Amino acid sequence: MMTEADFSDLRTALREFLRKEVVPVEAQIDADDAVPERLISQAKAMGLYGYAIGEEYGGLGLSVPQQVAVAIELGYTTPAFRSLFGTNNGIAGQVIVAAGTEEQKRAILPRLASGELVASFALTEPDAGSDPSRLVTSARADGGAWVLNGLKRFITNAPMADVFMVFARTDPDAPAGQGIGVFAVPAGSQGLTVGPRDHKMGQGGAWTADVSLSDVRVPGDALVGTSPSAGYATAMRSLAHGRLTIAGVCVGVAGRLVEESTRYARQRYQGGHPIGDYQLIQAMLADSYTEYVAARALVTDAAAAYEAGTDRRAGPSAAKYFASEAVGRIADRAVQIHGGSGYIRGVPVERLYRDVRLFRIYEGTSQIQQLVIARELLK
Repeated sequence: MMTEADFSDLRTALREFLRKEVVPVEAQIDADDAVPERLISQAKAMGLYGYAIGEEYGGLGLSVPQQVAVAIELGYTTPAFRSLFGTNNGIAGQVIVAAGTEEQKRAILPRLASGELVASFALTEPDAGSDPSRLVTSARADGGAWVLNGLKRFITNAPMADVFMVFARTDPDAPAGQGIGVFAVPAGSQGLTVGPRDHKMGQGGAWTADVSLSDVRVPGDALVGTSPSAGYATAMRSLAHGRLTIAGVCVGVAGRLVEESTRYARQRYQGGHPIGDYQLIQAMLADSYTEYVAARALVTDAAAAYEAGTDRRAGPSAAKYFASEAVGRIADRAVQIHGGSGYIRGVPVERLYRDVRLFRIYEGTSQIQQLVIARELLK
């Protein structure tokens, strides 16, 4: 595990890099729907593709609180940058970390950590989004191999992925949530097709697409781990970890929005005074700052509990739920403070307003987080 001193140096370097290299091209990334290749290369060189992967597998081996601190820093700029390596560290990479055999870990994790491979998490389906336990993609045993059929939807990084973590039903007669396995399926496998990129409301440069599997044949060792029925539990563990990261990103965006709003309130004059002199503007700034620091405290606390193993269910859901809802409100106030300027393309708060809407949906909607939290309380 990285020492706190070394981590402090890493965090400082990351903060400087984001402000110097990424922030100036945010509008370009949004307009082009693509992250420049030089930033991808720099992210790999900084070890960002493997910060949540153990040092023994070529990663930085950050603790969960350190991972969340990195997510907060990354949230300062366009979410598309973090998305480049988010699945390697998060929901896709954690499938191998949590459930892979030692052989699979040594074969895959170093290549994820270096950025040689980009992994995608193929769980969501057209009729199995908020409730993935009812997925219908099938995996049929055929001799020593598996044959996969199905359609996955909204799969992050699918157009650039080298390997897909595909969740499929191995036992068609098992109840929902059971009889599901997860398979590491290489891109380019015969019968695997990636659809065109989705055109989204926001988060330009972060790519998602459908993934179709038609009689995709993979060897027996493509099954992650040793059990063909452990996939759903693996998905839930990966998502819980991912929710902490998303919550951290939301905190980072919230901090940026507070900064943009405060700067504008100082600089924009109305009636001969900076608009920050007016109490109704001050009230909006106060509400946004309060929600920002509350979200930061909650996420930090949830990360510590996750690391300690005392809460790996309700805490991540509460953090993701509160932080994603709060940053939506903070973004709305930021646009309001900017007035007409906040509705103009090219102004950071306009783009961030569109970007943050997705946080309340992916890796479990706010409504799903409410259910998770309540069920944990009622146990």
